[in-house]
Order: sequence, then structure tokens, then C-alpha cells
Amino acid sequence: MERERVAAIDVGLKRIGTAIALDGKTVLPQTPILRKNRDQAARDVDAFLESWKIDRLVVGLPKGGGSEEEMERRIHHFVSLLNFTGAIEFVDEAYSSAEAAEMMKGVMRQRHDGRLDSIAAQLILERYLSRSAPQ
Repeated sequence: MERERVAAIDVGLKRIGTAIALDGKTVLPQTPILRKNRDQAARDVDAFLESWKIDRLVVGLPKGGGSEEEMERRIHHFVSLLNFTGAIEFVDEAYSSAEAAEMMKGVMRQRHDGRLDSIAAQLILERYLSRSAPQ
């Protein structure tokens, strides 16, 4: 039986972090998608999902914090622009960006190249897979 190919995205206003798990276990951060506008970003996410032949997309949603409702609305709208036909699951991304920054402290200078966004997507996907794995 072929393993489901799963990807995660961490949608931000400037960058979209990406990560994949082609075997359902090993999660690899990918090159983040720079966001010029939402239509271009949606096309780039579609191309990313198509290139990896992704079956399921996991999307991080912010929980907790003052602007969570607005960001959640924006993320749902962004996902509605995708042409992706596989399963889409929304999961709590609570603190994934802060956790990614903490993990990379001392390892990577805080450049704004999106690597932290993709590490946040990696954390989101790892959490999702650990919860959905058969015990």
C-alpha cells in the first residue's frame, strides 16, 4: 500500500512556510513561498502541491491571541483560492512560529528568508502526524 503524501503550510502575510512528509513519517521543511499577492501565492502553493503529488494538505490556524479571528478568516479565504482537490485539514498551529524561532536560536541568524516559516510548517505537520498515527 502506498503511503499518503502529506504537506503542511504555515500561511503568513509575507511568506508561506511549507513542509512535506512523503512517507507519512519523515517531515522535511521545504523552500518557503514568498507572497506578493494572494493569487500569485495560491498559484505557487498549487504548483508546490502538484510537484510533490500531495494527497492531503494540513493548514495551520492560529488559536489564542487578539487577531486570531481575522487571521483565521484570511487563511480560510486563501485556502479557498487553491485548486487542490485532495483532503484539507485545519489544525491548531499554536506557538509553532515561536517554537521554530526557539529551536533555531544560535543555529541560524534571524534572517527574513522564510526558513523559520517552513520550520513552523514542519512542526505543524509533525504534530498532525503524531496525533493521527495508529497507536
